[in-house]
Amino acid sequence: MGVIRSSSAWDEHRIDQFLVDTVIPIRLACIDRDGEPLVCSLWYLYAEGALWCATQQSASVVAFLAAEPRCGFEVAPEAMPYRGVRGQGKVSLSAEQGPEILLRLIDRYLGSRDSGFASWLIARSATEVAIRLEADWMTSWDFSKRMDN
Repeated sequence: MGVIRSSSAWDEHRIDQFLVDTVIPIRLACIDRDGEPLVCSLWYLYAEGALWCATQQSASVVAFLAAEPRCGFEVAPEAMPYRGVRGQGKVSLSAEQGPEILLRLIDRYLGSRDSGFASWLIARSATEVAIRLEADWMTSWDFSKRMDN
């Protein structure tokens, strides 16, 4: 985990809990080959003080992150009350950890490895790449009290 900004609505413990409990995609911002920003949504899990994703090694985001590992991210539901966590950091890529991270993501998002979709993902697991995002800094916002009225 990176530095928590002093303006953050939540402390480190609350941010950790939110990232563990919130099962929605992360929005990951990277720089494409033309130097332009690109945002993509990926399944994630929060473990060992890092955000982990997995995607196919042929995915453009893998090439973009390999060329420029600095990125931004946000985990925030679209429904009210608006709250979430965002930050910036650097990623490292690991083909070796890709299959294991994929299985953990399937368990987290699908709850079972028994569906046709899970089977399809698992069948392609040999070419998955793990994305490990270590935050340089994070902040949170929470408009729950403001939106209760």
